[in-house]
Amino acid sequence: MALWDTKVLCLMFLLTGAVSQRVIYSDPVCGVRGSTVTLLCTFTPNTVTQDGREVLVEIIRVVWCQNHPLCQGSTPTVYDNKRLNNANNPRYRYLGDTKGNCTLQISGLKEEDEATLRFRMEDENKLSFFTNTTGVRVTVVDGTQMKILSSRDGELERGEAVTLTCTTKCTFHQLEVTWFRDGHALPDTGPSLHLSPLKAEDSGNYTCDLKNTVGTISHPFSLNVEAGEEEQMSLIVGVVVGVLLALCSLILVLCIIRRKRAADKNQSAVREEAGPKQGGAIEAEGDVSYAPIQFKARSQARPVEEADDAVIYSSVVGRG
Repeated sequence: MALWDTKVLCLMFLLTGAVSQRVIYSDPVCGVRGSTVTLLCTFTPNTVTQDGREVLVEIIRVVWCQNHPLCQGSTPTVYDNKRLNNANNPRYRYLGDTKGNCTLQISGLKEEDEATLRFRMEDENKLSFFTNTTGVRVTVVDGTQMKILSSRDGELERGEAVTLTCTTKCTFHQLEVTWFRDGHALPDTGPSLHLSPLKAEDSGNYTCDLKNTVGTISHPFSLNVEAGEEEQMSLIVGVVVGVLLALCSLILVLCIIRRKRAADKNQSAVREEAGPKQGGAIEAEGDVSYAPIQFKARSQARPVEEADDAVIYSSVVGRG
């Protein structure tokens, strides 16, 4: 066989193998720095004829590389199942197998992960191998503005349910989401916020943000919960009762003030009228009590002295 014919046969074999084996990638992926992205991938090995039937070639090596069209030879790889001691980048985790799944997961995205990644499969003798040169493009961003989607549109009533979802064009898997209502942080941290049953106080402007990521806070989403008929009636009754209580309290305070002022005026008038009379009575009582004391003292002093002198004198005359 001529050399030219040999080359043609080899080319035909390679083309036949390329047609039968294939690799299918997911769409391009955009991820927020620090998050985790998954590159979906499936492959179909070449087939050979054994005992009159077609069987798949056994694949023993699977490889992922960056920015290289074929991932062959000494090309730097991010994952290679035949690498000694399995010394692969720990952030690149192969979720597939050697049968038909070639899915790759990248965690903790960094700027250096932004690239076009391609998958390569090989059999034991490297006679059957294939790389889809299309690859899958990975884009890494520092931050992208989030957007809130609602499971329901229009006005919502008390007792109903609604789910708010924080989303963006880029993947933010394994990054914590922070929710806010009217600027106040809520305890929920998942990508979805479920509110049920709705209450009037659930009304407000909601925003979501990626924790520790700059420039991702969403535009406000306004949620308005209408009060039901019973709640409206309760609200009206509460307002009326509140107004009546306030009026009663005001009237009571005014009555107390007026009574206190009237009592103060009466006490002042009584004091002014009774003041002079009480003073004269005190003076008269003083004179009456003072006169008997002086009179008694003078009338009793002299008889006592005269009696004593007479006794002494009679005693002296008798002795003599």
